[in-house]
Amino acid sequence: MSGVGRWLRERLPVEWIVGHLREKRVPQHRHSGWYLFGGLALFFFIVQAITGLLLLVYYSPTPATAYESVEFITNQVPFGWLLRSVHSWSANLMIASVFIHLFSTFLMKAYRKPREMMWMSGVLLLMIVLGFGFTGYLLPWDTVSYFATQIGTEIPRSVPVAGSFVVHLLRGGEFVGAESLTRLFALHVAILPMISLALILIHILLNQVYGTSKPIGVKTRGEGIPFFPNYIYRDMFAWTAASAVLASLVLIFPVALGTKADPFASAPLGIKPEWYFLVLFQTLRMMPSQIAGIDGEMIVNIAVLLVGVGLFLVPVLDRRAARNEPSPVFTILGWAGILYLILAISLAYLT
Repeated sequence: MSGVGRWLRERLPVEWIVGHLREKRVPQHRHSGWYLFGGLALFFFIVQAITGLLLLVYYSPTPATAYESVEFITNQVPFGWLLRSVHSWSANLMIASVFIHLFSTFLMKAYRKPREMMWMSGVLLLMIVLGFGFTGYLLPWDTVSYFATQIGTEIPRSVPVAGSFVVHLLRGGEFVGAESLTRLFALHVAILPMISLALILIHILLNQVYGTSKPIGVKTRGEGIPFFPNYIYRDMFAWTAASAVLASLVLIFPVALGTKADPFASAPLGIKPEWYFLVLFQTLRMMPSQIAGIDGEMIVNIAVLLVGVGLFLVPVLDRRAARNEPSPVFTILGWAGILYLILAISLAYLT
């Protein structure tokens, strides 16, 4: 083993990498615990990749076989139910971690110079993980997932110019069918993973180059702690705790499989999307059908696009933070966004 280690050290810049990580410092202050959620999002992404590859061995992406293959995984493959539940719950925890990481980064103004591209790649990763959630929802081909996808893919139709094109691109026709399953499957297992891997590498590389940002006006304790091994130990502890939470959710609330989808049946009453799409769902429910002669759904879709673009361009828009000055307007906007998310999700569950 010592010979193998020596052979690797002679051919890989291991000592340079370890030396760089030892020199890198992570700021310590009263908000530094929020830094861990970036690593947690990466942990759940790794779990998603591993379990997704194992599920892919048995899954068959056609309307005639998709449900049966998932049923086979759940009921006959050894520990298949466990694998499927881990994949489902880790997806929810990954999206929650990304949301928490994004909002904590936003409120600590960690997007300011020279970390603008870190923020932008993070916003794109949020869109990607939401895309994972949407494209993977139809794959079991059960009743709830089928009709939820039918409704979800209809929403972009009201967007001017590109709406109908996006709907047809996702469905491959007028309704959700075999072509839709094939396209969403391809997005879920090939296209989105390739894009996300590239963005994750860029995000991590930028983090290693520029380090972790110090919040404006927050007193730090000393020069911070070394990234290796001190902060790595903290990350490992957080990953262990996340594993315990994931295992508890999987064992207490295993993911069930509904009845097979029947495209000719009526949609179930009270159908709702996953929690991370409930904000859009509830906003559409609360919006009047028309405002000043303009379709309400179109207004919501345009507003979502504007919020997405604005979120991406926050480092450019927040000029005070760029000068290392407090920017209370953006802090208020961040808290308003958090409160609206909580309120909309709560109303969607309660009504």
